[in-house]
Amino acid sequence: MKSTTRGTLAAALTCVAAATAGAASAFPAAAVTAVPVPVPLGGAEKSLNVELPEISGQLPVPVPGEPEGPRYVEGRLLPDRAVPQLPVHAGVPGADVRAPLPHVLGTEFDHLAVHAPASDLRTLAPGLTVDAPVTAPDADRYGLPGTKLPEAGVVTPMLQTVPTASVVTGPGL
Repeated sequence: MKSTTRGTLAAALTCVAAATAGAASAFPAAAVTAVPVPVPLGGAEKSLNVELPEISGQLPVPVPGEPEGPRYVEGRLLPDRAVPQLPVHAGVPGADVRAPLPHVLGTEFDHLAVHAPASDLRTLAPGLTVDAPVTAPDADRYGLPGTKLPEAGVVTPMLQTVPTASVVTGPGL
């Protein structure tokens, strides 16, 4: 291969790589909230010659949030939350199932469908709050701090979601 051909090929590949990177940056990964997960049963349905359930799901993508900074409180030497709580936003996985039910009185099929979409989930990791065993400098004691019992506490974690689901039956849904 001649050097001019190699140079042209390298330039073309560079342009393709730059265009691909530009297109990937136009749609950031954080914009995707859930990834669809299909369950392929079409081949088994054709080979067995029966109607199988149609199953698909959604897996949420966890997104870390911005932790709340420490809060300074008057009379304490250390901030209120020494280890801040980290918020994470994600979701509860969702599922869509559509299954045939044999009709008791005839040869037709009735169907049962369950739709449970991915729902939002907000969490806060546990945090830590501590205080030193000394008080702030006191003017009555010539600027010397006093002593006190040390304080330590765990800020409880939080989990908040509202899952929903619907179940529907009928002919040929």
